[in-house]
Amino acid sequence: MITVQKEALEKCVLEIFQAAGLNEEQAGIVARHLVLANLRGIDSHGVSRVDIYTKRLDLGIMKRQTEINVVKETSSSMLLDGGSGVGIVLATKGMQIAVEKAKKTGIAIVGINYSSHCGMLADYTAYAAKNDCIALAVTNAPSSMAPWGGKEGYFGTNPLSYGIPAGKEVDIVFDMATSVVARGKITLARKNNQEIPIGWAISKDGYPTTDPIEAGKGLVLPVGGPKGYGLAFFVEVLSGLLTGAAFGPYISSLYKDLNKSQNVGQFFLVIRADLFEELASFKDRMDQMIEEIRNIPLAHGYDRIYLPGEIEYERSKKLAIEGIPLSKNVLDELASVVERYGLEMPV
Repeated sequence: MITVQKEALEKCVLEIFQAAGLNEEQAGIVARHLVLANLRGIDSHGVSRVDIYTKRLDLGIMKRQTEINVVKETSSSMLLDGGSGVGIVLATKGMQIAVEKAKKTGIAIVGINYSSHCGMLADYTAYAAKNDCIALAVTNAPSSMAPWGGKEGYFGTNPLSYGIPAGKEVDIVFDMATSVVARGKITLARKNNQEIPIGWAISKDGYPTTDPIEAGKGLVLPVGGPKGYGLAFFVEVLSGLLTGAAFGPYISSLYKDLNKSQNVGQFFLVIRADLFEELASFKDRMDQMIEEIRNIPLAHGYDRIYLPGEIEYERSKKLAIEGIPLSKNVLDELASVVERYGLEMPV
């Protein structure tokens, strides 16, 4: 692994996306988001995505200038047509709109269709929490997971995230795939020539595998068996069916379908944290709950109780100072993108 400073990596990614045709604002949104994913340890959604994003931009499958097109709007809701724009930009703008509406009405919903891969949902729910709102964010994804009991893919990894503001304590920001792991972790393992743990995925013949290449041809498994399947189903309804986006096997693959847009859907629900009681009271009670959970006696074999998202938060603070570890393969891939645009590798 090679350590790269956050600022240098973000500058590199910013220059790449500007060279790919994004304006400075939107390139900055994407660069900050991808590097933040690496800071939080979600490397599958970090700079390892630069190559495929830029390929889709070069091919015109993902539009270079992302525009916000309002399809339907009420005082507390908005449906956006993403126009096959950059998913990270669309989701960033969508959550900003949801928070703005929630501050006025108390609760707001924003749906997005004709979007694309939007990266790490934690970034969007963290924004809501910083603005004194509780948020739920979900997105669907290309088919890579079978319904419980099946052997043919239908659902994607279908992640969900929530953010909750605290007072003196750090905001709670939780993000999970409804599969055991995000499919991007298998892709990253393949790039890094690493095996994957048993239980992450099955081969195309339905057998457990530690080979990321075989897993890439097969399916990921739902977290918690039928419980993960039930969550994936609900995420599909909210982000795909409700918004009018594609769903299940009708979503195009990010990596394989390089001739058509994905039409991914996103769904954001935002609630003002003072909807029922004073904000200060809510935050005090959140702090109380966090402190009480942290001080619960430990079970055998454990040395600490972490709050949801706390491991990722602490990692991000640590790596912002020490630098971000990247594999040589990921850096080589980044260098090839830099070369493609005639830029100089600053890291």
